[in-house]
Amino acid sequence: MNADDGAVLYAKNERQHLAIASTTKIMTALLTLEAARDENRAVTISAEMIRVEGSSMGLRAGDRLTLRDLAAGMLSVSGNDAANAAALAVAGTQQAFADKMNAKAAALGLKDTHFVTPSGLDDGAHYSCAYDMAQLACAAMKNADFAEIAGKKALRVRFLSPAVTRTFPNHNKLLSQYAGCNGVKTGFTDKAGRCLVSSAERNGVRVIAVTLNDPDDWRDHKALLDYGFSKLTGRAFDDSSFRLSLPVAGGAAQSVAVRGSDGGSRVLRTEEAQGLVRTVELPQFVYAPVEEGQALGCVRYTAGGVTVAQTELTAAGNVPRFVQKNWLQKLWEGIRRLFSRR
Repeated sequence: MNADDGAVLYAKNERQHLAIASTTKIMTALLTLEAARDENRAVTISAEMIRVEGSSMGLRAGDRLTLRDLAAGMLSVSGNDAANAAALAVAGTQQAFADKMNAKAAALGLKDTHFVTPSGLDDGAHYSCAYDMAQLACAAMKNADFAEIAGKKALRVRFLSPAVTRTFPNHNKLLSQYAGCNGVKTGFTDKAGRCLVSSAERNGVRVIAVTLNDPDDWRDHKALLDYGFSKLTGRAFDDSSFRLSLPVAGGAAQSVAVRGSDGGSRVLRTEEAQGLVRTVELPQFVYAPVEEGQALGCVRYTAGGVTVAQTELTAAGNVPRFVQKNWLQKLWEGIRRLFSRR
């Protein structure tokens, strides 16, 4: 999936409902970090919070750490204890947190997803599909805190009590094995098999890949990401150096300078980038008055007749209307000039 616009570049059984294991924690971490953005409060770990099986960041009852550090624990070593603790801290109960997860899924347009647990432990009613998980990853990676945590090969977590700092390695091997990889999350249970959501960025192009129940996910993700980058190209649309003189009718000057603008960058399909047509669109002349910054036209970029980008062309100066003076105004100006010489 193109992370910029959600366009699917390749898919197979992308809507099939499957168990998603700990890739569930993408949603759990996103909601936790959104709560931490409002108040990154300290959480005191209770016995109930850590009463969960599976992978762990080693939390004990009485530990104190922030919501953001709980998100770090679930995205690095896939701590089920961290996910459970965050869910209870944010929503009070697992059911209330699941309701938040499903509400967020609906808001993101995830139509084939239903969450039950914050950790992703197997449950018949807990499922998603590759397409929805790619959409979720796109949304999560737009959260700066999430992207920072998911992209680190190792994370240092500072406990408030006991006052220690612990380093947790990230289970996502692609961060070391694939150039440009910057996330996202691994997952495994006996029922779900190996699940992986990955993200990578090169030359302004960002690609998301998802596999569910894939025994050879590391190799497959490298191939999928390679394929994605072969299909997309980053293209800058900078016409800030554009200069032209445009005739002005009825103005105090005969022309006005036109300047271009920087339209930023776009991610295009490779075939679009190779077939781009650039067209300058300006009228033959403009009527006065003209004000600096006034839009006069554009530079349009099309591929196959479809506009993919455009930059604005504006006036670089002011041109007031030309006003024809009558004989009395001319006489008065002549008298003023005569007396001004004395």
